[in-house]
Amino acid sequence: MSSLPLLIYERDKPMNGITKTFTLADGREISIETGKLAKQADGAVVVRMGDTMLLATVVAMTEARENVDFMPLSVEYREKYAAAGRFPGGFFKREARPSDHEILISRLIDRALRPLFPSDFHAEVQMIVTLISADKNVLPDALACLAASAALAVSDIPFNGPISEVRIARINGKFVVNPNIDAMTEADIDMMVAASLENILMVEGEMKEVSEDDMVEALHIAHEAIKDQCVAQLELAGMVEKSKVKRTYCHESNNSEFKERIKTATYQQVYDMASSGIANKLERKTIIESIRDGFVLTLSDEEKEIYKNLIGRYYHEVEKEAIRNATLDNHKRVDGRRLDEIRPIWSEVDYLPAAHGSAIFTRGETQSLTTVTLGTKLDQQSIDGAIIEGKSSFLLHYNFPSFATGEVKPIRSTGRREIGHGNLAMRALKNMIPQGPDNLYTIRIVSDILESNGSSSMATVCAGTLALMDAGIKITKPVSGIAMGLITDNKRYVVLSDILGDEDHLGDMDFKVCGTRDGITACQMDIKVDGLSHEILKEALSQARRGRMHILAEMEKTISEPRPDFKPFVPRIFQMKVPKEFIGAVIGPGGKVIQEMQRETGTTIVIEEVGDYGIIDIVADNMEARDKVIEKIKRIASVAEVGGIYKGKVKNIQSFGAFIEILPNQDGLLHISEIDWKRLERVEDVLKVGDEVEVKLIEVDPKTNKLKLSRKALLPKPEGYVERKAEPRSDARNDRGPDHGHDRGHDRDRDRGHDRGGDFRGPRR
Repeated sequence: MSSLPLLIYERDKPMNGITKTFTLADGREISIETGKLAKQADGAVVVRMGDTMLLATVVAMTEARENVDFMPLSVEYREKYAAAGRFPGGFFKREARPSDHEILISRLIDRALRPLFPSDFHAEVQMIVTLISADKNVLPDALACLAASAALAVSDIPFNGPISEVRIARINGKFVVNPNIDAMTEADIDMMVAASLENILMVEGEMKEVSEDDMVEALHIAHEAIKDQCVAQLELAGMVEKSKVKRTYCHESNNSEFKERIKTATYQQVYDMASSGIANKLERKTIIESIRDGFVLTLSDEEKEIYKNLIGRYYHEVEKEAIRNATLDNHKRVDGRRLDEIRPIWSEVDYLPAAHGSAIFTRGETQSLTTVTLGTKLDQQSIDGAIIEGKSSFLLHYNFPSFATGEVKPIRSTGRREIGHGNLAMRALKNMIPQGPDNLYTIRIVSDILESNGSSSMATVCAGTLALMDAGIKITKPVSGIAMGLITDNKRYVVLSDILGDEDHLGDMDFKVCGTRDGITACQMDIKVDGLSHEILKEALSQARRGRMHILAEMEKTISEPRPDFKPFVPRIFQMKVPKEFIGAVIGPGGKVIQEMQRETGTTIVIEEVGDYGIIDIVADNMEARDKVIEKIKRIASVAEVGGIYKGKVKNIQSFGAFIEILPNQDGLLHISEIDWKRLERVEDVLKVGDEVEVKLIEVDPKTNKLKLSRKALLPKPEGYVERKAEPRSDARNDRGPDHGHDRGHDRDRDRGHDRGGDFRGPRR
């Protein structure tokens, strides 16, 4: 009998990856590891700081799709709830569509990476950055772009990097790179900065009215830290064989002779149009299209077919070069403005009569119609991220419909650009919103862009300020925003104030700056050119400040300070607090008490436990309803005190007295002898169940805590009233004296605890 050979397979051994480690200025360590996870991706790394770990993977198609002449890059940042030991919310209990927080981080990565791919590389690239472990005190967004760039660095995908990104914050006067979450509450500067070894590429952040010099210093410190991270990536890539030779590609077919032919035929016409100062966007567009169409008419049918995919690309290059040169040569804008001139501004408030606050802000051909709605804590937005949890009471939503640019597009869900622009405007305004008892409302601002020709997010900031003041929100200071541009040929440059859409598209910088008269509150910068010097940056910031001051002055012509009061139809909120042990009593079993109060008064009551107190917001349309609720809650949350006077309800009647509810669930005995100064035979002669009666608390039994009440203590003592004194009892029950019949009855009452008080005998003679 033959036997088969025994095959023994050795278990795969753990893969040891390649790791590069570096330290921040304060000694904290960051590591980049590759070769251990996701090895089928073109590039994959794990970045770790503390217990936070990010997995970044990148994959690129080997060929570009036909007739694609742009960079089809998609960036996704996602957070796994398991990374923080949490379950996702919702019915399905799994991660689904990205949150606004994840989309904003995806945009930070995308905006930093996209400019550094070769201009002729058109293969589809997908970058996915995933939070796989979460340290509760480390913000992962500051590491996401480092992970993305490192994944490209260890791949064979063409990329003109590396780059990295850090958070720079000023905490108690000291600049800190990638601070811990705990420290951020004290920061007055919070910026994300992306850069290569040579140049700053992207900036976004918020500030608490800081100076331009402070911002420049923050950028310098951030760039120095980024340089170390770029060096670490280069060293890691040097240890990975795959990254040493980048893939070859050919994604464009070019014809230099035809390119020159288009330029010769059209350049001067476009240059002349750009120099003529045509203010209307649609008129300029029509002229530019007519120049192109005129050239196309000179082509034969055969040439049209051969060059159909090159005409648009080459003509766009001519358009860009001609308009940029016209601006550099003439120091005059395509719409005829000076370099630092702001477009005409007009604004209006209270345009929508039923809105809590509204404003129109129009600057040139950009217009925002913005509303403010005031709500309660029930309207707060719940934030349920893997790392960040909580509630937000200030929301700003930005909408950009296609008609704003005269286009026809299907209506989809909110786009990433809309989320990003709304977030920038929100950060610009949020530190000017009063906190605590000065503002009890949840505030929602909605900016609908009705026209757009550049700087629509900055129009949102201005319109938001106006609408807040129209609503009566006591903002600390008005805020305005301006978008700055740059055109340079590496020898000459011009800084442009309040840029148009064309200047954004054809220029080298889009630098949005928001602030008050006293400092910067938010900024966002995307740079498309190498070599933005500190001198140019300072000039742009100084020019932006002058523009902001001009815009604020124009806004103040419409409304200079918040309205003294909210509009009549805005619900008023009154806030009170009670010791937390009374929260349950205010709510009642199954919410019975609070629901009854709301039903009876037409109010909305919101309770939140904060520390040792319950914070109660009472939302009412009229003062009478509000006061009723306040009185009821005070009664519920009161502790009965001897000497206190209460308006109670008769709950029960016995022969010896009545039980009165003076506070919710607190009854006291109103003895028959304490109802009136005159002698009563029956309680029902004065009181019946359901009556409301004013009583005074005269005693609390120290052993039983039973309450003893008096009504007569609040009534005037009748003239001639004689207090009846108790007579000494005899052991012999029949030794009573001449009035023994009456006394026997009185003794029986007294023995039962029913002393009925003194006699009213009338005035003495």
